[in-house]
Amino acid sequence: MSTCNTTSPLVASAELPKSADGDPIFAEPWQAAAFAMTVRLHEQGVFSWTEWAEALSTELHKPGRKPDGSDYYDCWVAALSQLVAKLSITSGPELEALVRSWQRAAEATPHGKRIVLENDPLRRG
Repeated sequence: MSTCNTTSPLVASAELPKSADGDPIFAEPWQAAAFAMTVRLHEQGVFSWTEWAEALSTELHKPGRKPDGSDYYDCWVAALSQLVAKLSITSGPELEALVRSWQRAAEATPHGKRIVLENDPLRRG
């Protein structure tokens, strides 16, 4: 697990997995990347703290959550995806196309190698 030090108010998010020192903690690198993207977009004023809190809360309170909270970062990514689509940063179809591209890139990447979009066999220059 890795941690990320930040002074962003996002660290105060409900249910955010934290270390004993109160720093965010991540089980997978993609979780840290999702957290960092969210912090950066918030710091750049793309969305307010209230907008983020509402988006995340909506995802965290949907039925079917895992009782152990292991789906927390899945909710985080879903909230971020919904928010960037709602704010017209990207469209839902564009976001879905990117997700599919990442999935193809992951499948085409040899085990132990870094996943990059360029590994998507359908990606054009």
